[in-house]
Amino acid sequence: MRHLDIATAKPYSVIGLGTWQFGSREWGYGTDYAEGEAGRIVKRARELGITVFDTAEVYGFGRSERILGEALRDSGGTNDVVVASKVFPVMPTAAIVQQRGVASAQRLGVRQIDLYQVHQPNPVVGDSTTMRGMRALRDVGVIDEVGVSNYPLQRWQRAEGALGGARVLSNQVQFSLVSRGPMAEMLPWAQRTGHVVMAWSPLAQGLLSGRYNADHRPSGGVRATNAMFLPENMRAASPLLDLLRDVASVHDATPAQVALAWLVHFPNVVAIPGASSVAQVERNAAAADIVLSDSEHGALTAAAEAFHPTTGLSALPGLVRARR
Repeated sequence: MRHLDIATAKPYSVIGLGTWQFGSREWGYGTDYAEGEAGRIVKRARELGITVFDTAEVYGFGRSERILGEALRDSGGTNDVVVASKVFPVMPTAAIVQQRGVASAQRLGVRQIDLYQVHQPNPVVGDSTTMRGMRALRDVGVIDEVGVSNYPLQRWQRAEGALGGARVLSNQVQFSLVSRGPMAEMLPWAQRTGHVVMAWSPLAQGLLSGRYNADHRPSGGVRATNAMFLPENMRAASPLLDLLRDVASVHDATPAQVALAWLVHFPNVVAIPGASSVAQVERNAAAADIVLSDSEHGALTAAAEAFHPTTGLSALPGLVRARR
């Protein structure tokens, strides 16, 4: 497993583990997954060198934090892993941020949260008060590093200014072959300044796994409302998916592994895919060892840029038809 070349108290693996699925009903994995498979996934992830484990208080309304915390304790504790969580951004004033940070640490069963993030920018509450709460949590040792999530670059920079001289280490944003927004300005700035871009939905909820096509699409869970899986979008994605398969065959890998390798080809990026099984977390971890050539990486980027899905309001008629 490779790690970021950034000065942090603990090493950040370039492939992490996202745990939204732990205890969250919207994924439809059931209680057996939460009570058994989740623990096995965490244990195997650690064995494979994954050090970054990401959760949030909103995932399963705290259940994900509890499940992750228990799994980490059962598999060796938290001294050698990065435990990351997020504050639910409803009225994130200083006092509420402090209260929620302490509550998350208690659910996780840790003395210190290694990376505590603001889950969304709040349109009403400014970052000056939110970061005052973060600073207080850091000063008393409840958290180590501060991060944000889904922040545009300029607001990320302003949030760091509001923290009073300390860094806001990371920004967790949607980033994948089909969501390349961070490449324009955010990622170059992070690389220049020693910050981290954490990529959520790095496989576009499975679109980049190569498992689906226009005639075989996901029918339930959160993917059922994802416009990317509309038949017209699946057909439009065919050239990109075919290229992923071609590159995967060269590296004796899967399309999903190549899509992850494309992401972590960039310095200062941590991809945090979820995992529905031990086998999947094994495949995710192995993606860190795939070294794409510059020509392969460039060809994948070009194929992704040629993909123009139907999204937003234009996708609503198709989503309604799919639901029917």
